[in-house]
Amino acid sequence: AQLEAQRLVVLGNREKIVAVMSSGIPSSSDVYSQMDPKYRGDETFFENDPPLPKWAGYLIVVLFGVFFSFVTTGIVWLEQKFAGTHVTSEFFNTAGRDIKIGLTASVIVSQWTWAATLLQSSNVAWQFGVSGPFWYASGATIQVLLFGILAIELKRRAPRCHTVCELVLVRWGTAAHKTFIFFSFATSIIVTSMLLLGGSATMNALAGCDLNLTSFLIPWGVILYTAAGGLKATFLASYIHTGVIFIILLIMVYSVYVKEYSTDDIYDMLEMTVKHSFEECKIIFNENYDCEAGVCGCRVDGAVSVENCYEDGYTKTDITDSYYDDDDEFPRYACGGVAGNRRGSYLTMLSTPGLVFGIINIIGNFGTVFVDQSYWQSAIAAKPAAAHKGYMLGGLVWFTIPFALATACGLAAVALQLPLDAGEAGSGLVPPAVATHIYGTPGALMISIMLFMAIVSTGSAESIAVASIAAYDIYRTYMKPEATGEDIIRVSRIVVVIYGAVMGVLAVILNQIGLNLGWVYLFMGIIIGSAVIPLWNMMTWKDASATGAIVAAWAGMILALITWFIAATAMHGTVSIGTLGDQFVMLAANVVAIGSSGIIHYVHSKMYPQDYDWKSMGDIQLLDNDTSGLSDEDLDPAKLEEAKAWIGRVGWGFTILIVILWPVLSTPAGVFTRDYFSFWVFIAILWGIVASFVIIFLPIYESKEAIFMVCDGLFGTNLHAPMAEAQAAKLVSEKEVEEEKA
Repeated sequence: AQLEAQRLVVLGNREKIVAVMSSGIPSSSDVYSQMDPKYRGDETFFENDPPLPKWAGYLIVVLFGVFFSFVTTGIVWLEQKFAGTHVTSEFFNTAGRDIKIGLTASVIVSQWTWAATLLQSSNVAWQFGVSGPFWYASGATIQVLLFGILAIELKRRAPRCHTVCELVLVRWGTAAHKTFIFFSFATSIIVTSMLLLGGSATMNALAGCDLNLTSFLIPWGVILYTAAGGLKATFLASYIHTGVIFIILLIMVYSVYVKEYSTDDIYDMLEMTVKHSFEECKIIFNENYDCEAGVCGCRVDGAVSVENCYEDGYTKTDITDSYYDDDDEFPRYACGGVAGNRRGSYLTMLSTPGLVFGIINIIGNFGTVFVDQSYWQSAIAAKPAAAHKGYMLGGLVWFTIPFALATACGLAAVALQLPLDAGEAGSGLVPPAVATHIYGTPGALMISIMLFMAIVSTGSAESIAVASIAAYDIYRTYMKPEATGEDIIRVSRIVVVIYGAVMGVLAVILNQIGLNLGWVYLFMGIIIGSAVIPLWNMMTWKDASATGAIVAAWAGMILALITWFIAATAMHGTVSIGTLGDQFVMLAANVVAIGSSGIIHYVHSKMYPQDYDWKSMGDIQLLDNDTSGLSDEDLDPAKLEEAKAWIGRVGWGFTILIVILWPVLSTPAGVFTRDYFSFWVFIAILWGIVASFVIIFLPIYESKEAIFMVCDGLFGTNLHAPMAEAQAAKLVSEKEVEEEKA
C-alpha cells in the first residue's frame, strides 16, 4: 500500500493517495516517507558525486565574468560612439544621472537579489513553512519602498552629490563623516561576504569546486567589467542578470507546481510529513532505512522491519544508526511538526519562529539598504522624475523572487523529504537540491547560473559603491582636495580591484571559521542597524544633531554586541558560534541596535537641535562639468514636491499592506486548507509572471531611442530620426499649451 501511495504521488492523483494512506497500515509500520528510493539511507543530499563536473563549476565562475565584461563594455562603447555619451568621472560614478524608471527598477532588483535572496529564503521556508518566504519577502521589500522617500529627498536637497558620506560631511562635519564611512564600508563588506559564502558553498555542492578557491575567484568576474565601465556598465549588466534570474525563477515555480507536481500534491505530502513523530523521523533518516513489500523500516540481513531499527528489538528506546538528531534536541532534518507553528504545520502564518525571523529580517535589512552606498548611488544615478517610481517598482518586483522561489523550492524540499540536513540548508543548498532532484544536471547548471547572476550583479554594485566612497570621501576629502576627474576615475578603478581581492581573502577566512550564509544574514543588523535612523533623520529632520548621530551609531552597535553576548550566555550558558547564532539571541541584539540608536539620536536632537537650513547640501558641486540629469526641468521644485507626496503615500501604504494587513488577514485561516494554499501559490505565480514581464520589457521600451541611434550607426537605418521629429513636435505642442494657459 505504501509503495502504491508513492507511485500515485508521482502521478499526482490526490484522491487515490488519501484512500491508500487510510487503508489500515499498522502503526508499527507507519514510517512511510515520500522520499525518493534513491535517497534512502543517505545522510545528506550532496554527500555523493556532485551533479556537475568540477571543470563546469570553474568555467561558470571564470568565464561569465569575462563574458559580461565584453558585453557591458561593448554596449557602453556603442553608446559613446553613436549616442553621444562621454565618460567623465561624474558618468563613471553616477551613470549620467539620467537613468529611467525601468532600468532603475531593474538595477534595484538586481542589487537586492543577493545569494541570500535565492538561497536563505528557501532555507527559512524549509525551516518554518509558508511564513518563511513571506517574511523574507515582505521584511526586505519595505526598505526599498521607503528608501524611495530618501531618493526623492536627495534629488530635492542635494541633486549634485556623489555619496551618502558626502551628505554627512556637509551637514554634520568630519567626525560624523568618518563614523559613517566606517558603517558604509562595514555594510558593503557584510553584503559581499554573504555573496561569496553562498556562492562558494553552492558551487562546492553542485560541482565539487574548492570552497576557498571559489571564494577567491568569484570577485574577479565582477572586477573586470566594473573597473572597465563604471556604474553604467554595472547597470547594464544588472539588467541582463535580472532577466536571467526571472526566467529561471518562472521555470522553477512552474516545475514544482505545474509540471512535476501540483499544489494538492505538495499540500498532501507536507501534511504527511508533519504527522511523523520524533521516533519515526529517526527511522526515516536512518542509514538502513528502506521499504519493501508494503513495509518500511530498517534493512538488516536482507529483511525490512521497524524492529530492525532498534538495537535490541523494542526493549531499548534508542534507535541505532540514525542521522536525525545530534543530541536529541536539535533535529537535523525537516521531518515532523515545526515547533512554534500552529499544529506543527508548515502551512500556516501562525508561526512564532517565522515571526521572529521576520522581525530580525526587517531590522537587518534596513541597515543593508539605508547604510549601503549602492542604493544611494542608484538614487543619484536616476532621473529625478524616475527615482521614487523606480524604487517603488523595484521593490514590488523584487518581492516575488524570495516569495515565489522559496514557496516553491523550500516547501518542495520538505514535501519530497529530500535528505537535506540543517548544515546544507543553512549554507543555502535548498534550491540547488530541488533543481537537481527535478532536472538532474541541467537543474544544477540552471541554479548555478541563476546564483552567479545574483552574485555578480550585487557584487559589482558593492564594488563601485566602495570605490566611490574611497575616491570622493577619502582620497578627494583627506588626501588630494584638488583631485581632477581623471584622478577620481583612476582611484575608483584601483579600489575596485583591491576590494575584490580583499573580499576574496575575507571569504576564505570566514569559511575557515565555519560561518555560513544563514548565520551572517541574521548577524548583519547587529553591526549596521544602529546607523539606520541617523541617516533617515539626516535627510528628513532639520533638527537632527551631529553629536547625537555619532553617539547613536557607535553606542547602538556597542549595546547590541553586549546584548548579543549576554543573551547567548543567559539562554544557553555559554558563548559559541552556535549559541550566538540562536534566533532569539540574534533578535534581542538586532532590536537593541536599531532601537537604542533611534532613542539616543531623538533625545539628543531634542535637547540640542541643529536647525539645519539644507543649504550646504544644495551647494555640493560637480567635479566635471557634466550636467546631464540636472536641467531646470529635471529639478523643478513643484514636480519634486509632488513626487515626495506620491512616494510618501504609496511607500507607507504598501509597507502597511505587506507587513501588517496581509499577515493579519491570513491569521484567521489558521492552518491553510487545500484551497487556501492553492490561492496562496496562485498569487506567487501570478506576481512572478507580471513582475518578469515588466522588469524585462520596460527598460527596453524606455531605452528605444538609444537603441535606435546605435542601430542607425551600425546598420545605416533611419529609425531614430522619425522618433526625434515626433518628440520635437510634442515639445512644441506642450509649450504652446503652456503659453495659452499663461
